[in-house]
Amino acid sequence: MSRPFLLVWLIVILALLVPSAASRFLIDLAGGLMLILLGLPILLAGAGWIGWRFLKSKMVTCELCGTIVLNNSMNCPACGSNLSSKENNLVKENINSTIEDARNATIDINAKDVD
Repeated sequence: MSRPFLLVWLIVILALLVPSAASRFLIDLAGGLMLILLGLPILLAGAGWIGWRFLKSKMVTCELCGTIVLNNSMNCPACGSNLSSKENNLVKENINSTIEDARNATIDINAKDVD
């Protein structure tokens, strides 16, 4: 059972060692396969990075709620505000003043033991 397998390996090794057209073809084939196996992941990663940068350039962040939306939308799908309006700045300033007031508030908590 192991004789034919050993014989195949001996023929392959002999074909690689003996200078002939077959050995040159096998070496070129192995080199091409290694180049594809090593180069293909690098090319795919580069294409993915370029695609991500392109998609990221088309995204807009809503100034009111912070939702990220594609650039072709007119209104935010989360809060409904107009993405290109100057009114958002006035509403955002009112929200920020409310947040500042809440940050300055102190909350007293008394802990009680439960039996």
